[in-house]
Amino acid sequence: MIRAYKFLMRPTVGQAAALAEMLRDHCSLYNGALQERRDAYRHTSKTSIKYGQQSAQLKEIRAFDPERQGRWSFSSQQSTLRRLDKAFQAFFRRVKAGEKPGYPRFRGAMWFDTVDFPKDGDGCRWNSTPHDPVTRVRLQGVGHVKVNQHRPVVGKVKTVSVKREGKRWYVILTAEQTQPEPLPATGSVLGIDMGIANFLADSGGEFVSNPRHGRKAAAKLEAAQRALARFPRVRRDKRTANHQRAVQRVADLHRRVRRQRLDHAHKTALDLVRRHDFIAHEDLKIRNMIKSPAPKPDPEQPSSFLPNGAAAKAGLNHSISDAGWGVFLTILHAKAESAGREVIAVDPRNTSRTCPECGHVSAGNRPTQEKFHCRSCGHSAHADTVGAFNVLRAGLVRRDANPA
Repeated sequence: MIRAYKFLMRPTVGQAAALAEMLRDHCSLYNGALQERRDAYRHTSKTSIKYGQQSAQLKEIRAFDPERQGRWSFSSQQSTLRRLDKAFQAFFRRVKAGEKPGYPRFRGAMWFDTVDFPKDGDGCRWNSTPHDPVTRVRLQGVGHVKVNQHRPVVGKVKTVSVKREGKRWYVILTAEQTQPEPLPATGSVLGIDMGIANFLADSGGEFVSNPRHGRKAAAKLEAAQRALARFPRVRRDKRTANHQRAVQRVADLHRRVRRQRLDHAHKTALDLVRRHDFIAHEDLKIRNMIKSPAPKPDPEQPSSFLPNGAAAKAGLNHSISDAGWGVFLTILHAKAESAGREVIAVDPRNTSRTCPECGHVSAGNRPTQEKFHCRSCGHSAHADTVGAFNVLRAGLVRRDANPA
């Protein structure tokens, strides 16, 4: 199995400048390759350029510009060209599927924040000073950079990536590992129902509260964004020191909220995986759930629209995004795989409307957001607990129908 590790780097002033130059030059390479593809297709010949053709030009590009493109790892530059190629492949796939195409766009200096090294030892070296008590990673053109390694890396390092987040630099490793020993069996099975009032409810009647990190930080973030809005929109190199501090303040607040969501998701998922052998959850299509409602044209007044509930839906969308369901479910699956647990996603339709006692399905069984009262047999319970129980039952049926 493959596991990723993310560590904070502590570069010197000179190394930080070199890292920024590396990102700048890779961004320039990405944009140049994108421009070449656009120009070739706009030609009357409608020429289509592939990755192999652009990769073959790297040798000439590096020889022509030794002070910039020639400084960096050849393999990392190939990886940047592969990233562009994957963007075009995804674009054509969406076109064929009839989805919104999303043509690849040029990247600004602050929107290109990652450089990938596809192989440890080729342009980079993890733990480049093994006899030194301080861990370092060696990057071609940058040098040996100190790393705050807060946990051991298990397995063979396969790839190395450098990422910038605000003023901080991180190194991300992927390591190939043998399948770890599964956790001892507990004999417990569980169904969970994701929500807004409570982060999740389980089939045992327990609840995990929703921390609402985004809402708690909303006042500070609003003040920071209002302060930032006072400055004119100018290029990054034209910003004053106060402008840069205002930008950094907004970024720091967003980063803090994101890390709080991750911390909560990791702790909640770890607790579930340790206590239960089997976990079932709803197969939520979160992207569809947070779509804005379509406008309703007014047939009597051209160029006018009828109320469509967009304001209320926007508040719900914000609450769903703040809860971070997608991040939590991704982490839950990853931790379950490492622990030898089984996690199954089931169809969420009618899970909160079906009576667990008699099986009666009706929208009227849920008179309020929290209350469930069956109109057929009179069974009453918390609506989220009922939903979690039905999710567990559907998950067990699916597991038994498709034994491993």
